[in-house]
Amino acid sequence: MPDSTTNTAPSPLNRAAPLLLITGVLLGLTFPLGKLSGQAQIPPAVWAFLVAAGASSILLMIHTLQGRKVNISKEYLQFYCISASVSLVIPNLLIFTVIPKLGAGFTGLMFTLSPIFTLALQSLTRLKLPSALGLAGISIGFIGAIIVASTRGEVGQPASIIWLLAGLGIPASLAIGNVYRTLAWPTDASPTELAIGSNLAAASFLLIVVALQTGFASLQTLIFNPVLSLTQMIVAALMFHFYFRLQLVGGPIYLSQISYVGAAVALGTGTLLFGERYSQITWLGACVIIVGIIGSVVAQRRST
Repeated sequence: MPDSTTNTAPSPLNRAAPLLLITGVLLGLTFPLGKLSGQAQIPPAVWAFLVAAGASSILLMIHTLQGRKVNISKEYLQFYCISASVSLVIPNLLIFTVIPKLGAGFTGLMFTLSPIFTLALQSLTRLKLPSALGLAGISIGFIGAIIVASTRGEVGQPASIIWLLAGLGIPASLAIGNVYRTLAWPTDASPTELAIGSNLAAASFLLIVVALQTGFASLQTLIFNPVLSLTQMIVAALMFHFYFRLQLVGGPIYLSQISYVGAAVALGTGTLLFGERYSQITWLGACVIIVGIIGSVVAQRRST
């Protein structure tokens, strides 16, 4: 089981706060890339497959060149499959399906609900809860998320309640995955190893979805968009490398707050790159979310 107190190395990449910011920024880049994939007529299932396959293939290549192997014992395979299903397959399919309906920025903001979902689930287990300041940061971020959600998307393009409910499936699934990985983390497993195995499992599941939904011929859409596809592969590999490390160092609740950082990045890129327009209330909510991030980072630093 990961424990935030087990890793005391001085490197910034072994500290929760820098990992939170790095992973959150990389997560935020996923949304504009996902919108570009939709504009390129790449099916959502194909793009979700690329995320998992790209991350696992790049990380596996580096892992192998370092002379390391990926454990495939029963305990590890079970972890890979369950982690892949609740943390990668379901959320990715939902993300790239609702982006055309909710917008890249607003879909990113759906992630901001995952900390409160994760907190609720963690409170039902024996896992350690955050400090009072940490809980305050989560609560403030949640208030910001509620403010944003009340605006229902881009100006002049309010989303239907059905698509909002579909979007809520993203943080709910992520929260389940956050808590599960902490509870089921194999003894002495490395973050990179679990990132590779989980993404390989996700890619396998998503390939089946692709075959059933659009057929293998739809994978050609990736070849027709090589720069976009390669960019997403690199971003995914970097994100999951830091994502699983953050899980080990910070725990499930702190990990879930990458959604706050990712949402801010997604909202900014959606506005700057795609001309998405959001109301002043949406931006107010985004500012409240940032205050929540600051509170959580300060709380984490005080606890280490």
